[in-house]
Amino acid sequence: MIGPRRLLPSMPSLVALEAVDRLGTASAAAAELSLTQGAVSRALQALEGQLGVQLLIRDRQRLRLTPAAQDYVRQIRAGLTSISQASLRLRTNPGGGSLSLAILPAFGVQWLAPKLPEFARANPGVTVNLSTRLRPFDFAVEAFDAAIHFGRADWPGADHLLLMDEVVLPVCAPGLLPQPLRGPEDLLNLPLLQIEGRPNAWGRYLAVQGVPGQRPPGMVFDQFATMTQGALHGLGVALLPVFLIEEALANGSLIPAWPARGRGLGSYYLVWPRDMPPRAPLVAFCNWIKGQVSAEPDHPL
Repeated sequence: MIGPRRLLPSMPSLVALEAVDRLGTASAAAAELSLTQGAVSRALQALEGQLGVQLLIRDRQRLRLTPAAQDYVRQIRAGLTSISQASLRLRTNPGGGSLSLAILPAFGVQWLAPKLPEFARANPGVTVNLSTRLRPFDFAVEAFDAAIHFGRADWPGADHLLLMDEVVLPVCAPGLLPQPLRGPEDLLNLPLLQIEGRPNAWGRYLAVQGVPGQRPPGMVFDQFATMTQGALHGLGVALLPVFLIEEALANGSLIPAWPARGRGLGSYYLVWPRDMPPRAPLVAFCNWIKGQVSAEPDHPL
């Protein structure tokens, strides 16, 4: 049961309240919703009358939500988002299920995407929708079935499936290193490329190689994809996850600047909300990806 029908406001009233909260005026909400200002005002009045609660404070030309209404609209926004996503999934795949995944760009492109055609062949009724998210989010607010998470198995309220521990290797274009290095300390004499979100990655790697206390400067990139391109074009030595550069190492466009591999900052996980019954497409995806993980070769340090 979803509750008494008398407590289910009309969709136009809820959409009008959400828009006014976000935009601040009835006129701005009316413009976004292609309605008249009077229609928006009437929808809000009807909502207040149905609920028997004041929702809005008129402050000159702006409308402010009462504290209670602010809590209410946060939950309404999550519900509207869920309805919208469900409608999109139904529209894009009316004959079967769909799976919405939040992915990390590098891992999604290099590791997951090449494997997805096999999943599609095994599950022809499931449409996989991919969206990039760089940081954890609230499953209750964003309507994803699952996400790729990097770090520890610490996503709140989620179940975790380990996909891969990160292993890193310092690599560069062959032209940058005509002679092999004599030791890891010689890396400090080369231009080093760095990821914005991991400012001490080189320091940790060098410390494990017996060169402690270092925090070398270097050109900074915001994503692995652009840093990989920088390394390929000879800008410097990049400390990159091995799974991203296997093809480049195989064809010789990148070479190890120093052969020792190191541990990354964490691991890659598939995560999904624990308090929601898993949908059939998610169950199928979890079973499939477990097989992919078990078939992956290990990357020993």
